[in-house]
Amino acid sequence: MEWLNRMKSALDVIEAKMLEPLDMAELAKAAYSSPHHFQRMFYMLTGMTVAEYVRKRRLTLAAQELAMSGSKVIDVAMKYCYDSPESFSKAFRKLHGISPSEARNSGVQLKAFPRISFHLSLKGDKEMDYRIVQREAFTVVGKSIQTTTKEGENSIEIPKFWRDTYADGTGASISALGKNRDILGVCYGAQQGGEVFNYAIAVETDRTESEDGFEFIQVPAATWAVFTSIGPMPGAIQEVWNRIYQEWFPATDYEQAEIPDFELYPPGDTTSEEYRCEVWIPVIKK
Repeated sequence: MEWLNRMKSALDVIEAKMLEPLDMAELAKAAYSSPHHFQRMFYMLTGMTVAEYVRKRRLTLAAQELAMSGSKVIDVAMKYCYDSPESFSKAFRKLHGISPSEARNSGVQLKAFPRISFHLSLKGDKEMDYRIVQREAFTVVGKSIQTTTKEGENSIEIPKFWRDTYADGTGASISALGKNRDILGVCYGAQQGGEVFNYAIAVETDRTESEDGFEFIQVPAATWAVFTSIGPMPGAIQEVWNRIYQEWFPATDYEQAEIPDFELYPPGDTTSEEYRCEVWIPVIKK
């Protein structure tokens, strides 16, 4: 229940500071968490980033104010932390389907995005096996893209990145650089509280020389929580990721360390119901 109370405290801060610039460090502090871990936990629990949630809540409140008062659009835009009436109007139209000025019209339809709440869900119908592993620092080499959790873009871009990488032969070139046959999907370089990050298709390597067109990533020594995924990609491993944040982290005294995490893919048929791969998450005690 402790994690539940911490997330509720962060939501209280969000609501109390709705008219102030978003301060991820303050929200994470309310949840007794690091900004990186708080952002990822929030996203996995809600399916949206903290910034998306705040934006929808502000636009809900702004619409109510425009409909119920004579406030000027520019004043409402500034009140809800928009830099200009233009940026406010664009965001408003995207959510509500109309312009801010049209929100004043009698009978017009507006959207309300309510405050979310977290509830404890007692599942218990499926155990979640994991192991804790100590690893020394190691190096990987591969190809990367930058993606974002905004609007779930990462769930679309990463599978496409895998398909493109192996369709054009780059995947085979990456594999040739590895010390073993395992392929890694590495998340690193988180920015904007974890909303933007880099994702690399890579292999563990002993090489130190520069490889044309490829990137070397240093992974520090760490304690890792390792989870096994069984089933076809990408659905099976996406389910494991969801369960890690929705079930495992709330039930333990661990939080995620702010270093790269990765998926480990052994050779095999990734479309098979029996395919086994792993999620490796660096953890620290709270």
